[in-house]
Amino acid sequence: MSNYSALYVRLPNWIGDVCMSLPCLNLMLNTDVPVVVCARSWARDLLSAYQTAGFIEMSGRVREDRARVASYRKKARHAHARGLILPDSLSSALVFKFSGVPAAGYRDDGRSLLLRWPISKPRNEMHAAESWFHLTTQALERWKLPIMPAAIPATLGLETTPQHEEQALDAVLSAGMTPGGFILIAPTATGLHRGKIKVWPHFDALTRQLQEHGHTVAMCPPASEREAALKAAPTAICLPPLGLGGFATLTKLSALVICNDSGVSHLAAAVNARQLTLFGVTDQHRTGPWSPQATCLGSLGKWPTLTEVTEKTSRLITETVF
Repeated sequence: MSNYSALYVRLPNWIGDVCMSLPCLNLMLNTDVPVVVCARSWARDLLSAYQTAGFIEMSGRVREDRARVASYRKKARHAHARGLILPDSLSSALVFKFSGVPAAGYRDDGRSLLLRWPISKPRNEMHAAESWFHLTTQALERWKLPIMPAAIPATLGLETTPQHEEQALDAVLSAGMTPGGFILIAPTATGLHRGKIKVWPHFDALTRQLQEHGHTVAMCPPASEREAALKAAPTAICLPPLGLGGFATLTKLSALVICNDSGVSHLAAAVNARQLTLFGVTDQHRTGPWSPQATCLGSLGKWPTLTEVTEKTSRLITETVF
């Protein structure tokens, strides 16, 4: 048994990235050393089923985050803590360094002097989930802690709570739908990728075609994206917004999720829901959904056509066992 008082892990800042780092969190929890999660506020609900030793909300402001980590560590009496930093940012390394948590992380952005255990990135190109898993195993090896499992699982394995299950089921039944009897679309994606819009442009036409063939099509955008979602697919059933844990469970209740390369794709992958993810401006080999239940269409620089998506959707729905 190690004499470490706790392991502090700084998770990434994006929903999809946190989903892809779930195998890393499980690795740390399997050491039986208390794990404290440092992440954005929305990750608290997503990770509420995990038996962590604590959650420290990160704002992205170095001085504020340093004070929060230092205060938590002092109050918890974690005198011999170790830290793992998944983001490549200089700021995340500064937070752990000046809050008294010696940390491991990738040597990037000139961070080596701030890290107790700077780790070189693998030379071969890896999926983001594999890269973070590699970093975590390297850190645990240096700390002489058990590495279980030794290889990254095929699924992300998000744990959900009974409340998440209840929220998702209530949303489905309140809309007059049945579990497994609807297609869930996500016709929005926030931000740009290298100046390009990350949204496939034919969700309206796809929705209408699916409805003409007797399929129920629903969407559940966050409040901030509701207007954009209604504009992109005005005939789809629009469910009230859910927290991330409830939404992830909702994807599992659908017959198929059709989405852009976005947080929705990774939330669906986190619970191993059947999904069709559409690519046009990002690289599926680097950031695509980590799930055997995911089908990807399109490529970097080329969106799939409406016909391609319609035909693939039809085949996937036919294969679905209700």
